[in-house]
Amino acid sequence: MDVLRPTLIRIGGRVYRKNLTQEQAYQHEEEEDFCAGPSDCADEPCDAFMVEETEKGFQCRVEVPSPLYKYIIGKKGETKKRIETETRTSISIPKPGVEGEIVITGQHRSGVISARTRIDVLLDSFRRKQPFTHFLSVALNQPAIQERFLQFKEEVLEKCSKDHGVSSSLFQNPAKLHLTLGTLVLLNEQEIQKACDLLQRCKEDFVDQIAGGKPLTVEVAGVEYMNDDPAMTDVLYAKVHMKDGSDRLQVIADQLVERFVASGLMLKEWDRVKLHATVMNTLFRKDPGAEERNNTMTGKSSFKERESFNGRNILKV
Repeated sequence: MDVLRPTLIRIGGRVYRKNLTQEQAYQHEEEEDFCAGPSDCADEPCDAFMVEETEKGFQCRVEVPSPLYKYIIGKKGETKKRIETETRTSISIPKPGVEGEIVITGQHRSGVISARTRIDVLLDSFRRKQPFTHFLSVALNQPAIQERFLQFKEEVLEKCSKDHGVSSSLFQNPAKLHLTLGTLVLLNEQEIQKACDLLQRCKEDFVDQIAGGKPLTVEVAGVEYMNDDPAMTDVLYAKVHMKDGSDRLQVIADQLVERFVASGLMLKEWDRVKLHATVMNTLFRKDPGAEERNNTMTGKSSFKERESFNGRNILKV
């Protein structure tokens, strides 16, 4: 890490600096294998949390999906004990698999805030390592587009099947053609409902207004590749634009992602959404059900196993 440009973590609308630590690689992120050291968390107290005053002191509640409990507990409960000892608090965690709130209690408000901050940093770190569970997208699976896509597939296989790596296994399922706006990690029903509610509010707040209450007519035409070398392509996508020449679809996509990032449901990856419809992907070669995992943590390890294809002739045709 560059000392002058440290890693920043966004939590609750605030930005925290992640201190430089000696990180260890763990093969399995299970409860019994993980143990966080005292310097793993940046615990700069702040007033961003709702802390209640009680008869015995102070308490703070935080909603945490049950799959993430183990990261707060740590190996043999060591992480939880360390946070409690160093912040002079008590942390109550629901039983494994039971959805509920984690409750932090303590005699001093600053200690409760410090414990809450540490927990949030831990959760943020491990949530980033989870494979995505959902994605926000615009469907492009209308019958006319599916028909044209199948024509495209047939023409590619007819004219370019002898090119290195090109095969029928690379093509998207016509029923799943879509524009991906962003990926999400939603770990329980409450988070899924929160995403649904937010999407509905976005529709009411700005989508209907920008679209003028009418469907947006788009054209899917032309293909482009994501690699630097078209002879070693992993993803080939169709380009999408509004038929009236406006940027309304881009504006809607950018504002949707902005809202989801602000809510904490999505991580910010790019300044603008790249509107594209994946038509060929080397990830489909081994996993026909795969989506655009090349944009996620889980996809990075897949690159070593992927066999790129030569897309030069496809681009020419």
